[in-house]
Amino acid sequence: VAQFYHSERAQITQQGEAIVSGFARMQPASPAHQSEFSAGPIDTALEHLAASFDARYGGFGAAPKFPHPTDLELCLRRHAQSRMHQDAGGVQGGAGAIDAAHQDDPLRMAIHTLGRMAVGGIYDQLGGGFCRYSVDAYWLIPHFEKMLYGNGPLLARYSDAWVLTRDPLFAEVVEETASWTMREMQSAAGGYYSSLDADSEHEEGKFYVWTPQHARALLSDEEYAVCAPFYGLDQAANFEGGHWHLHVARGLDQIAKTEGRSTQECSALLARGRARLFAAREQRVRPGRDEKILTSWNALMITGMARAARVFGRPEWLASARAALDFIRGTLWQEAQEQQRARLLATCKDGRAHLNAYLDDYAFLLAALIELMQTDFRSRDLEFAEDLAEALLEQFNDPGLGGFFFTSHDHEQLIHRPKPGYDSATPSGNGVAAFALQRLGHITGESRYIDAAERTLRLFYPVLAQQPNGYASLLMALEEAIEPPRVVVLRGPEGQMHQWRRALDQAYLPATLILAIAPEAADLPPLLAKPVVPDAVNAWVCQGVTCLAPVDKLEHLLDVLKSDKLR
Repeated sequence: VAQFYHSERAQITQQGEAIVSGFARMQPASPAHQSEFSAGPIDTALEHLAASFDARYGGFGAAPKFPHPTDLELCLRRHAQSRMHQDAGGVQGGAGAIDAAHQDDPLRMAIHTLGRMAVGGIYDQLGGGFCRYSVDAYWLIPHFEKMLYGNGPLLARYSDAWVLTRDPLFAEVVEETASWTMREMQSAAGGYYSSLDADSEHEEGKFYVWTPQHARALLSDEEYAVCAPFYGLDQAANFEGGHWHLHVARGLDQIAKTEGRSTQECSALLARGRARLFAAREQRVRPGRDEKILTSWNALMITGMARAARVFGRPEWLASARAALDFIRGTLWQEAQEQQRARLLATCKDGRAHLNAYLDDYAFLLAALIELMQTDFRSRDLEFAEDLAEALLEQFNDPGLGGFFFTSHDHEQLIHRPKPGYDSATPSGNGVAAFALQRLGHITGESRYIDAAERTLRLFYPVLAQQPNGYASLLMALEEAIEPPRVVVLRGPEGQMHQWRRALDQAYLPATLILAIAPEAADLPPLLAKPVVPDAVNAWVCQGVTCLAPVDKLEHLLDVLKSDKLR
């Protein structure tokens, strides 16, 4: 290598310049004007998703098959948006909204995919939580890694799916995945660990797979008679020719008929058998755990836990999300000092926090704070969100062309500074930044946040218009740029506000921010600083710069949110 470097220096220089030039051509260079914005790219993206949708097994494309929670969120949001415009049906619930005859319906694509994943082997049927991806098209055999970044968004999507369908399967998945997160992925200090390995004892999946003989030895005859057909232990081995990876192979109703028992009896036997299998599995050599605490991945899990806590009214899940946020704020956030601006750090392990944070860290954490404020509003969180937004604009924004660089302006010099717009295993940093900044701007009235989001969308719009596949995060930001979200501000006694809050949490309102603000909250921006009326709850519904008269009846508020008012 050294000899080639010295003898062919001119060739190496030429190749290096060509590489740098190629990187530069990968970035959007001709921003659109805001007047060009339309929902066309969103509709085209959904058409492409429908074309690749697996109507039988769910998901998009063939093996290997990934969950794509950001695409699923786009599908759910678009369903709600179309229903709002078609029949003023914004407050929704119940599986009747799903039309099985139209496999390209966005709601059906999302719900069917989430349902198939929940009964497949990509989901840990004993311990909760999702593996990274499925090696087949059936969600049966996963790559056995469990990643924090995938489980956080999936917690949110299954919570959304439950609100829309009330399917108990989705509630079970949320319960079990949240429990797994707190049990196995949360440190004593509060932050969430990064991942669990696929291997244990040098074999992939060894911790998770079974043989019928082993399961039979642990269970009573009655328990095994239910568990074996339910988990597929009475079928042929499905993992490397000699092991069984558990999945839901048969429904309890069918098993109940075969066994001559009631479904309730079979459910009880399954629960007992599952508990025995889980306890036995806990004695095995565990997969390794990556105990890095990454700011961006923690933010994704904080978002998922906060969303689940709000939907299901679970204070322990909210406490888990708050513990992670407190860890980030206390360990990975450096307050401004002399000659040093406030900034995030990217990672912490064994008590050592270091590395300048990246765009994803700031954007994902800002989005997490906005989600958390909707679950449990605290003025301190709003202040932190504004600090993050200011750092995001100061350290990552391109004031010329628009958009956000992946690395900060004072980061070490690299041969290329990308502006990521494409969703990968995690959402796009630019998409989440634009989405979160718009929402924060509507809450605080700070136009600079909305302007930065608009410049980002202008930069990427030509790409979205030409080929929107894989840009769901930016498309959701585009959706809210075209039609700003509604902001509902609740003020009143906390006990009564809690009743309103719970009623509203049972509705799927993805384009509505609901902030229940305690009477003692101080230092609020004008939109949130509404008067508190003694012994009564009042709600203000606003969109952009327009607000309706305050509403003092919950039934009236629900009617307003069902309607197309302010749109």
